[in-house]
Amino acid sequence: MKILENKRLGVVGIIVENRESVPAMNRILSDHAEIIVGRMGLPYREREVSVLALIVDGSTDEIGAMTGKLGKLQGVKVKSALASK
Repeated sequence: MKILENKRLGVVGIIVENRESVPAMNRILSDHAEIIVGRMGLPYREREVSVLALIVDGSTDEIGAMTGKLGKLQGVKVKSALASK
């Protein structure tokens, strides 16, 4: 159980307003695939955005590295919520 002590379970919400950022976003997600448990993405055509939800399980450093890179992409908004345990 010691391995799980530093890991956090959480949800990362992503809104993509700029479709040109999608290839870079997918590369980042692929680079961090080891912490992604599940991914759901839907285009919201009426608002011309895409919405993604990720279930993540990793250290705060791993999750922060991924969300930080995603947040630097033009037209990509990221928010995360992590369980306290």
